Amino acid sequence: MKLDLKLYRGYANDQELVVFGHLFKSWAPDKYRLDRKGIKHTSAIIHKFRIKPLSNYEIHLGFNGKEWKTKTMEDGYFRFTVPFEEKLESGWHPYEVFAKMEGKFGIIEKGELLKPYDSQLGIISDIDDTFLISHSNSFFKKLYVMLSKNVNRRKVFEDVVDHYKALSKAGQDSEHASNSFFYVSSSEWNLYDFIVEFADMHDLPKAVIKLKKIKTGISDFVKTGRGNHDHKFQKVKDIISFYPNLEYVLLGDDSQQDVHIYERICKTYPANVKSIYIRQTGKKQKEEVHQVLSNIESLNVSTCYFKDSQQAITHSKKLEII
Repeated sequence: MKLDLKLYRGYANDQELVVFGHLFKSWAPDKYRLDRKGIKHTSAIIHKFRIKPLSNYEIHLGFNGKEWKTKTMEDGYFRFTVPFEEKLESGWHPYEVFAKMEGKFGIIEKGELLKPYDSQLGIISDIDDTFLISHSNSFFKKLYVMLSKNVNRRKVFEDVVDHYKALSKAGQDSEHASNSFFYVSSSEWNLYDFIVEFADMHDLPKAVIKLKKIKTGISDFVKTGRGNHDHKFQKVKDIISFYPNLEYVLLGDDSQQDVHIYERICKTYPANVKSIYIRQTGKKQKEEVHQVLSNIESLNVSTCYFKDSQQAITHSKKLEII
């Protein structure tokens, strides 16, 4: 049997660290290249969803001379949430995960985890139609773009990178230090390496990325990014409760449920949200979104419903966030 491990960026605070990933008995989704053209690109994307996770398999985490073990879930997903109170410098740190095979050494992969720099601010952003142009309003157009345009041909919204870079550096004196970024999306883990590569290519801030439950077949692929968005609320909630001393800037768009999710977050954490940015994706702004944002404003959270990132930048300057 062949094993393949896919690790994601983890994170730590002063009490514990969190590391997560998937184990497969076939190729991991990141083995399929994202820069091919035409039918080769379409084939690569489809292959990312034709994977075979390995359930209930023992794996080990090694970090700073310590080791822990756990077993994978039904869908091959694993998560280590372990106590770690040793002094850890701010920044990114390497870790490794390994899985043994009977009579053989098995497989080792290296990942990295973030210990945030001192700051007052954390930034949580949606991905599709918040910084990556995805056409989530139209199911068929979104699917067509995903299957026909490789990573080099996908685009970001104008000025969004400038806004995110300014948020990343807000309040930081050192050129090495930055505020922590988290990208949370209803895209599945199958597309993780696409998101990492796209963000790197456009010089977006390096982030911890949290996605939706992995999909394992063609019928699943057709439903990509659709369905219940409650996982998004849970993931944003996890981040804020893990770093409760930060104020957060939340960024999303009006194509799905972001504004409702962020409203629930504001009600759950009334002291933790500084401002909310919602991108307008259609020709007109939505009355429903205005109503929800008005309710959020009544909780002393500043909001901005914008078409162009330049408006969001102006708002952040006015609030003296950047």
